[in-house]
Amino acid sequence: MSESLAGQTYFGVDISAYPWLWEVFSLVLATLLAHYLLGLAFKKLDVQLNKTHNLWDDALLEAAKKPAGFMVWLFGFSLVAQVLIDSSDAVVFQMFGNVRSLLVVALLAWFLIRVIYQVERRLISSEYDEPVDETTVLALGKLVRAAVVITSALVILQTMGYSVSGVLAFGGVGGIAVGFAAKDLLANFFGGLMVYLDRPFAVGDWVRSPDKEIEGTVEHIGWRQTRIRTFDKRPLYVPNSVFSHISVENPSRMHNRRIYEKIGVRYDDASKVKAIVADVKTLLEQHEDIDHEQTLIVNFNSFAPSSLEFFIYTFTKTTNWVEYHQVKQRVLLEILDIIFHHEADVAYPTTTLKVPDAIHLASSQ
Repeated sequence: MSESLAGQTYFGVDISAYPWLWEVFSLVLATLLAHYLLGLAFKKLDVQLNKTHNLWDDALLEAAKKPAGFMVWLFGFSLVAQVLIDSSDAVVFQMFGNVRSLLVVALLAWFLIRVIYQVERRLISSEYDEPVDETTVLALGKLVRAAVVITSALVILQTMGYSVSGVLAFGGVGGIAVGFAAKDLLANFFGGLMVYLDRPFAVGDWVRSPDKEIEGTVEHIGWRQTRIRTFDKRPLYVPNSVFSHISVENPSRMHNRRIYEKIGVRYDDASKVKAIVADVKTLLEQHEDIDHEQTLIVNFNSFAPSSLEFFIYTFTKTTNWVEYHQVKQRVLLEILDIIFHHEADVAYPTTTLKVPDAIHLASSQ
């Protein structure tokens, strides 16, 4: 072939001096063609997989698109580099073998991280048939991503000629020093891990703590801190270690909301209290917004200083804060109507002064 190319020049370059140029040109052209065909194959697969509702095939296809394209180029340039290595003794070409191995590991790690992200996004998407708890998905995603990154780093170090066992031993010794220096950071990390595992609350929950001035809606749960949006719309950043030694209430997981009220009737209406209590109980037993499977109590309770008190103890069906107060208002107004219907009235604080007949006020002279 070198004889047939002898004397041929293109753009002032003597081809006979570089017999490998045609081979390199052919490999680059083949790589371009392979990349183009790969793109067509992905488009065909995308059309076919869109007809199914499988989570994993869509995630794998979307995750593989970019890494697969780079892998084709890496394979093509590896062949080109091999041609250059065979035709040249330059040191820079001799180093390409290790670089290629590192790039392959990096592309595989990139592909796995993209798969994790795609699966994560689809699991918490409303389009998925059975959406999974967002907090759990994000926690598992972070753990798996961390495992992929650490494993890839160890493989890269091994490829570069470093002893992995030595690195791990050094990491164990260094970990002790880091542990003492960053104990608060580690406390927050393990506090976040406990939140992910125990799941006392999730993103979107309304939480509050009777021990601390913490109340609001959970917006984000990180490894170091949790962001809570208070009801006056201020962001509150709470270190995760705090949750390991405080009590946390989660009103978002309530099954019902309670109505517990004491109502006083005048002593002048004592003869009507029994009928009022009976009618109020009937009202609650038939009320459409009251959960009749929960405890329901309406009883005369005490002889208060200014009134005859009875109390209501019941639970609403709704747990929504705004709707609950609408239901409570409706119930209390209907109870007030019952009291007025019996020609009675609600008591208010009064004081009665008894003056003996023997006492006469002296008239002024």
